[in-house]
Amino acid sequence: MARIEGVCREVCDATEYVTIVTDGPEGPHLAGHWGNYMRIDEAGETVVFPVGRFQRTEQNLRANGRIQLLAASRKVQGTRSPGQGCVIEGRGEVVLTGQHVDLVREKFPWARGALVVRVSSVSTQL
Repeated sequence: MARIEGVCREVCDATEYVTIVTDGPEGPHLAGHWGNYMRIDEAGETVVFPVGRFQRTEQNLRANGRIQLLAASRKVQGTRSPGQGCVIEGRGEVVLTGQHVDLVREKFPWARGALVVRVSSVSTQL
C-alpha cells in the first residue's frame, strides 16, 4: 500500500478542490469534492470524504473499485513554478455505516455515508 506523504501531503492539505474519477459503463465519470472535506488517516494510506449524493460514483465503485483523485494547489511549489498537482490512485467504496461514517459525521452531520479510498499509488504532476 502506498502513502500520501511529503509534497503530495502538502498539496492535499492546501487544495481547495479534489477531482474524483471512476470508471462506469459509459466511460470515465468525474465528480468533485471540496479539498477541506478530505480526511487522510495518520499513516497516509486511506482517504475519506463525506458523501451526500454521489450515486453514480457509488454505482461505478460497486462494479469496479478503481478510483483516481486529483488534487492541486498553487500554494505548493512545483518543479518549475508555483503550483503542484498530485494523483492518488486506489480502490474505493462508499460505506453507509462504521468508523469512517462516524468520523465524517462528526464534522459533516448531513453525510449519508463516506467515500473510502485505500491508496495504491501516489504521483506528482506539474
